[in-house]
Amino acid sequence: MQSTKLHILLVDDDRIYQFAARKTIEATGFAEKILIYSNGQDAINYLKNNAKNNTSLPDVIFLDVNMPIMNGWEFLDEYSHLVQDLSKPVLIYVVSSSVDEFDVSKSRQYNTVKGYIVKPVLREKFRQILASIQAA
Repeated sequence: MQSTKLHILLVDDDRIYQFAARKTIEATGFAEKILIYSNGQDAINYLKNNAKNNTSLPDVIFLDVNMPIMNGWEFLDEYSHLVQDLSKPVLIYVVSSSVDEFDVSKSRQYNTVKGYIVKPVLREKFRQILASIQAA
């Protein structure tokens, strides 16, 4: 069982959601560090720059689909080339307001995606996900 708290990367361009998600995740008590990026490109750059640094890499990424510069799908395409260079496994959850079956199905095409979550994400859902990661 992992005894340390989790490092979380939140990738979403909506400032209100960023604030709400940070507060909700903090309320679970499982997060040690929450990094937030407003687009996929900045998040990819962070991962590339910290690929060999276990303490800087997140344990989990909560990824929005619709963002400027690099959207969630483009992030996942780029991440698929980067994942083998990371020094530890990182779980990804797609988080979107879209309930379109196309988006849900598309997320399943990426073997790096652990799940698809529809916004708004309640504290209990974050708590369930983070507790399962910490217990692994």
